[in-house]
This record gives sequence, structure tokens and C-alpha cells, in this order.
Amino acid sequence: MSTRHSRPGGAGRKTSRPTASNPFPFFAAALLCAAGVAATYILFVRTTVGQLVDEGALREAELTRTGISSGLQDFLDLLPLISVVIAGPIILLVTIARRRWYAAVVAALAMVGANLTTQLLKDVVLQRPDLGVQTLAQNSLPSGHATLAASSAAALFLMSSPRWRPLVAAVGGTYAVIAGGATLINLWHRPSDVVAAFLVVGAWTAVAGWFILRTGTSWNIWYGLGEHWAASRIWPGATAAIGFCAGVLAALFVLVSTPTLATPADPERLPLLYAAGLAMIISSGYLLTAMGTLLFTRAVRTRR
Repeated sequence: MSTRHSRPGGAGRKTSRPTASNPFPFFAAALLCAAGVAATYILFVRTTVGQLVDEGALREAELTRTGISSGLQDFLDLLPLISVVIAGPIILLVTIARRRWYAAVVAALAMVGANLTTQLLKDVVLQRPDLGVQTLAQNSLPSGHATLAASSAAALFLMSSPRWRPLVAAVGGTYAVIAGGATLINLWHRPSDVVAAFLVVGAWTAVAGWFILRTGTSWNIWYGLGEHWAASRIWPGATAAIGFCAGVLAALFVLVSTPTLATPADPERLPLLYAAGLAMIISSGYLLTAMGTLLFTRAVRTRR
């Protein structure tokens, strides 16, 4: 017997399965993000080549600074306030208007947890060894600014209804990528710092998402991708395509520059490493956005 969609409020409405009944995809995603943080740290902080790639990108950013850096400085100075102003009122409004009290608490806890995790990792757990690369000895991974920007976007994503999540994810991911890229352009952070920050937020978002979706409330029920312009397949498709292409470019730029890194005593100009660093930030931000959208899309139940 075939099934077909029915409109909200229609008679005989059924749901195919409970919302997020299986925790495995969410916790597996969180573990993968945590493993990504560890891999990023080992590759870019604990190896000489990784440190050279990071420092090469940061050095080129310094050598190519332009007049826009003052504007980026102002943006970074205001980033904590901007992120709180963006996330706070919207979460409060949605909570009051839609009565999503439980989701609001979980989203807020995830945002706080991600930022506390970043500070703990950066200041207490992780150390930056001296591998002979001329660099600041202080560890800066993960980036606190990138974590704050990404976690505020993730909180809004968690609070959104399914039909709006793809659009909110794309816009929020773009905001996080811009904020992360600005930290490199303005010499606040290395590329790997931003990548690790995005992964920290991804881990907390995955865990928080399961707690929110498993409640089975009616606002987590929808028809699937394509039912609304905000739920168009364009959003996860575009973010995945941009992330993949940026990742390929980052890998190519690093591979081309690697032979020169064998002689770190000769400080040659390596503009491709700057491009590689920005591409890494773009790739990680958008790929995590696309994967998060698909994870939540498959988890919510669909009206039958």
C-alpha cells in the first residue's frame, strides 16, 4: 500500500518514525568532530611541516595587509558583541513566540559549552612545542573568536524549525567563515586555529541537536527538503560544493608550496600558503555546515 503526504491538520496524519530516535548519527558526528580537532592539532601544531604551513599563511597575511585591516580590526573587536546581539534576541524571541523553552536552554548550553571547551583546550590542555619554526610559543588553537561566531550561528540553527534550518545553516555558516577568515587576515589566528574552532562547535551542535530533536515536539515535523524556499536543496548543495572546491584548492596550494618549506631558513614569499589558509577556513566552515544540515534533515520525522 502506498503512502502519500498530507497537509498539516489533515485527518489520519501519521509520522514515519520518532524524531531523532537513533542517537548514533549525532554522537558519531560529535566524535568525528572531536577526532578532527585532535588531527588538526597533531598535524599543524605537533609537526614541523604543519607549523610551517600555518606560519607561512600568517606571514603572507602580514606582508599583504591593506587598508581594510583597520576595518577588520574593528569587526573583530566587536565580534563578541555582534554574536551575542545576533543570537540572544532571536533566541529569546523564538522562545517566547514559539514556546521552545527546552530547545533554548539546550542551545544556550551548547554555545557556552563550545566556548568553554575552546578556552580550556587553548589555555590548559594543548601546548605548542618548539620545532625550530620561528613563531610565537603561545598556543592559539582553537580560536576563541571563531568559536564565538560559529557557536552563535549554531544556536540559531538549533532553535530553527526544520524548514528554516537549511537557510539558517547557510547564512550562519557564511557568517562564521567570514569571522574566521577575518582572524587570519588581521593576524589574530593561524588557519588551523579556526578549523579547530569550527570542529569544536560542530561536536557540541551534534550532541545538542539530538537532545532537542528527540523531544518529538510538533515543530520538528516537516515534509523534507524542497517543501519551502528556505528548505531548498540549493542551500546544502551550495555549501557542500563551495566547501569541497575550497578544500581541493587548499590541498593543491599546500602541495605546490611544500617543496619550498624544506628550507625554512630562506624566508621566501609563499602567497599560495595565504590562499591555502583562507581556503582551509572556507572549506571546513562550509563542509561542516552542509553535513550538519543533512544530519538534521535526516533526523527529523516526516508527515506521511
